[in-house]
Amino acid sequence: MSVFRSVFFVLTSVFLLASCGQKVHEKLNIEAALKEGSFSKVETYLKQEINNAGEAEAENYQIQLETIRRLRMEFPYTRNDVKEQLKKYYPEVSDAQMDKWEEDKQLEMRVIDGDKRYFLRSASNLFLLNPEAKKLKEKVSEKGYDGIEDFQLNVLPNWFEQGLEPAKPYNRQKIKVNYTVTLKPDQVPDGEIVRCWLPYPRTGSARLSDVEFLSANQDDYIIAPNETKQRTVYMEKKAEKGKETVFNISFIFYPAAQWFDIKPEQAKAYDQSSELYQTYTAERLPHIVFNDKIKNLAREIIGSETNPVTQVKLLYYWIFNNIPWAGALEYSVMPCIPCYVLENRHGDCGMQSFLFLSLARSLGIPCKWQSGWYLMPQTVNLHDWTEVYYEGIGWVPVDPSFGLVNSDDLKLKEFYINGLDCYRLVVNDDFARELVPPKKYYRSEPFDFQRGELEWAGGNLYFDTWTYDMEVEYLPI
Repeated sequence: MSVFRSVFFVLTSVFLLASCGQKVHEKLNIEAALKEGSFSKVETYLKQEINNAGEAEAENYQIQLETIRRLRMEFPYTRNDVKEQLKKYYPEVSDAQMDKWEEDKQLEMRVIDGDKRYFLRSASNLFLLNPEAKKLKEKVSEKGYDGIEDFQLNVLPNWFEQGLEPAKPYNRQKIKVNYTVTLKPDQVPDGEIVRCWLPYPRTGSARLSDVEFLSANQDDYIIAPNETKQRTVYMEKKAEKGKETVFNISFIFYPAAQWFDIKPEQAKAYDQSSELYQTYTAERLPHIVFNDKIKNLAREIIGSETNPVTQVKLLYYWIFNNIPWAGALEYSVMPCIPCYVLENRHGDCGMQSFLFLSLARSLGIPCKWQSGWYLMPQTVNLHDWTEVYYEGIGWVPVDPSFGLVNSDDLKLKEFYINGLDCYRLVVNDDFARELVPPKKYYRSEPFDFQRGELEWAGGNLYFDTWTYDMEVEYLPI
């Protein structure tokens, strides 16, 4: 069974939408067992069922077991661990206060085998999600440097002063990337072949015109065709006992900024019979979802507004005002990302993007996923954003996570509603697409692709077995 055909079955059977007709539910209600935190009980049951299952069913059970393993890794801390992490700011934090934060969805935890276990980033997220905690941290410690804020306040205004023109590529960059993935020693037996997929730019758009491949540390490599929705460089290498297995590529790419000064009247009526419209307004489970909550919220946000340009702006403002950024769970352990975001009222860039895509598509606005990295001189990180299609205008970038710029100039303030800076390494023009060559085992990240993927003959190699490093050099054009 294809990994991607199995993803939706796995997530729904493990969490929310299990079919009572499946064999696994004749003996144990996995959904109920996991909801009550009986992880060990479910693990024992699945291991027993694998012995009597067919190949496809056994594969799904293995992925369910792996999902539970990953969930355990996402929630490693006890309450005392978190109290210790908060000690600098809350030296006498009470259990009642912790309970209140949990109830308000500001301190993330779940019950696992009878114990409260806390998310890896629960303590740091508290200072992003709780206004009082945020003020306290700023009072006790100096505010940390924010590279995105620095860029938005000190670089973007200059672009408008220098004559940034609508729709035209602007401030083209020449950026050299040296990207390395390192598998830790002895993660696979000596002599086994490790397969590796590394991120590589998708070119051909006004915002990323070209890429020059420079080198790889293996002679045999495969660069996926540019039309590949999640573009990679593939290599293989034999593992050696006691040594790291290193994969490295370097390339130069040429990104540019682009900003659209769109007026609502410029958008024409959509051709709803077109393939583009039907493709990019479709529901795509599990993370572009049109349940009643999504559809009702979208309608509530836009009210009586019918113009797609204004609708997108209303959706963007709502996410900015209601869904703050916070560190996120790995997407592979989440059954429905927009559902999670609305329940918990926070999310990282990809989670905000999936919510935006669900809301917009439910209104009949064509939009799609895009992701990779931002490589600003001020800050470098993984990132996800979106594009919206307007009839008569084309594809326009929309970055829900970068939010509204702190400016009284409306064009600058709303730059990321219809613009993108010149430091985007675009790797993905969609999510959950087959890699080239196809990956045999369930991916570490089955939806997005930014860090890379590794596997060997015995299975997938998850993020805990390897590290990644991005070196960036800004070259004169």
